[in-house]
Amino acid sequence: MASATPVVIYPPDEDGGRRLRIDSTIVGRAFSVQDVARFMQEAGLQEFDEMDVVRTGLIEWRGGGPEDWEPPCR
Repeated sequence: MASATPVVIYPPDEDGGRRLRIDSTIVGRAFSVQDVARFMQEAGLQEFDEMDVVRTGLIEWRGGGPEDWEPPCR
């Protein structure tokens, strides 16, 4: 992971999923902090858990923080 905040979590979409980018690659959609932890583990941080997701400076949260998973109002 090359940049200062190599992980970007985008705002929730209409289904409540949030795109997750690691470095310059979209790796999938997360629907919870647990999903984010799983993606981080797959990226090589095997010991990363939900508390790490909430506390780390590696993640840039866009459109809300780790507690925001609701779809936008229509």
